[in-house]
Amino acid sequence: MKNAFNAIVIILALVLSYLFFEFVMGNPGNFEDPDVRHLPIQGNIMGMIYTGGPLVSLLIAFILIATTFIIERAFSISKARGKGKLETFIKNISQQLSKGDIDGALKSCHTQRGSMANIIRAGLETYEKVKGDDELNREKKMTEVKRAIDEATNLETPLLEKNMVILSTVASIATMIGLLGTTIGMIRAFAAVAKGGTVSATQLSLGISEALYNTAGGLIGAVLSIVAYNYFTTKVDNFIYMIDEAILSVTEILSVKIKD
Repeated sequence: MKNAFNAIVIILALVLSYLFFEFVMGNPGNFEDPDVRHLPIQGNIMGMIYTGGPLVSLLIAFILIATTFIIERAFSISKARGKGKLETFIKNISQQLSKGDIDGALKSCHTQRGSMANIIRAGLETYEKVKGDDELNREKKMTEVKRAIDEATNLETPLLEKNMVILSTVASIATMIGLLGTTIGMIRAFAAVAKGGTVSATQLSLGISEALYNTAGGLIGAVLSIVAYNYFTTKVDNFIYMIDEAILSVTEILSVKIKD
């Protein structure tokens, strides 16, 4: 299902960018020569960008893909943090566990929701099951609690890092596609200069336009993706650090309670 969502986003971005490039930017009304669409009307931005060539369509798709997954990551990470402030949640859990109020801590997890609450709840539910088991010694009881916490952590952590690779991939590919468009544009520009010993202003301008607009498109896609990737990576690392701190605090308190 997750892979299906990613595939749908990428396919839609490619289709929409092509339609936008061909029928909005390439609208004959944007050009002085509507039949060939080489000379954009002065000041017409859409027509000018269209002269950057078909690779512009691909670069627009990369920008759409990056924007979509930036929104998706922002929403997912926000949801993973839960409903309330994590600092307040951790403080309340620690106080409730210190008082032996396991039910209250479980209710707090249910209210908070999110990745951290899910992990702590898994540990508390296991603690409730094993604390009265006379067949297990104290060490084995804590081993079971830690195992439940580790399993929950292994399930939650990948969700925080999901789709980050798409942002890093877009950053790399957008740069390469922009460079390819720049190279093709410069080849056309120099070919126009060399052709017949005379300079065709139209062909020269088309080559330069293709080079510059592809450069700009590639840079926009790359910068957008790199900034978002670094931002979300930092957010996820900080969040995982808070989860580790909370787990350590919870397991220490539970260890004392089991000994009691």
